[in-house]
Amino acid sequence: MLHILSSAALTFFLPSLPLLLHPSCFHFQMRRRSRPSTWTTLSPSYIHTSVLDDTHQVGAHGLGFWTDRSAVHEAAAQGRVLQLQQLIEGGAAVNIVAVDSITPLHEACIRGQAQCVRLLLDAGAQVEARNIDGSTPLCDACAAGSLECVKLLLEYGATVNPPLFTFSPLHEACMSGNSECVQLMIDRGAQMEAHDCHYGTPLHVACAREHFDCAKVLLNAGANVNAAKLHETALHHAAKIKNVDLIELLVEFGGNVYARDNLKRKPIHYTIVGSPPYLCLEFYENTPLSLQQLSRVAVRRAVGKRAGEVLTKLGLPSRIIRFLSYMPPQIFHIEPCIGKEGYA
Repeated sequence: MLHILSSAALTFFLPSLPLLLHPSCFHFQMRRRSRPSTWTTLSPSYIHTSVLDDTHQVGAHGLGFWTDRSAVHEAAAQGRVLQLQQLIEGGAAVNIVAVDSITPLHEACIRGQAQCVRLLLDAGAQVEARNIDGSTPLCDACAAGSLECVKLLLEYGATVNPPLFTFSPLHEACMSGNSECVQLMIDRGAQMEAHDCHYGTPLHVACAREHFDCAKVLLNAGANVNAAKLHETALHHAAKIKNVDLIELLVEFGGNVYARDNLKRKPIHYTIVGSPPYLCLEFYENTPLSLQQLSRVAVRRAVGKRAGEVLTKLGLPSRIIRFLSYMPPQIFHIEPCIGKEGYA
């Protein structure tokens, strides 16, 4: 009986074998952002257009039809503004989707092609289009670190905190290391405690990638310095990458040097005995923060994300406000007084 069934199965599948082995069915596309999972396969719904007749084209999220990479995609990705404009004027679809639900707007954003982004948006490109990962063009623009593209997308109504199961646009900005993008996203209401199952919060990402300026922007804006991913804090990341500057920054903002991760290890346990990071953490473990520093941490914790607007309204001397804002003290240059005889 099994032999008969096997023969029947072979009879049915053999004619389709060349189709199943078509390169398009085994196409892999490299993820364009650094993520824990580097490779992804095509969506099961993707079928090469050569397989389908005119009546069986497959839609994707209402944006268009699955197709090979189009001329619009190529022009947008390569920044060919004139060609893209001609294609649009000739009636080319700006919301056509290719492999992995990538739209031309995704392509232009991930490459930081601001002029192409504007052309596509003016032509009706959907600002909230999702690719196979669920990422929007804003995620891609932040991943590229393109401040101009980010501003354009926000101008056209892009959602700052789209519902995602993976990186938020703010995570992507921290991954790229553009602190101006990070600041802009925070100013527009990005959630600083948005959690990614692989990396944790945007602060975790900034520290894991050694982007000091991004970490400082997040902390100044009120990000939780002790937010944990599997009990692992940003300070654990800083210790793992052996970055003394980040360790000191995090401790100044109240990072807990005694925090233990899911392996019951403190940050110092991820450093080499006698190394600069080890000595730095050992110092902070054995030397409590000064009353001045503890007061600053307490005040910042009390005002939270409103620190920027609240501190200036407390009626405090500018020197104290600068201290609470983690700004260096002002330096006053005193010019020597020159007398009539030309002597000071």
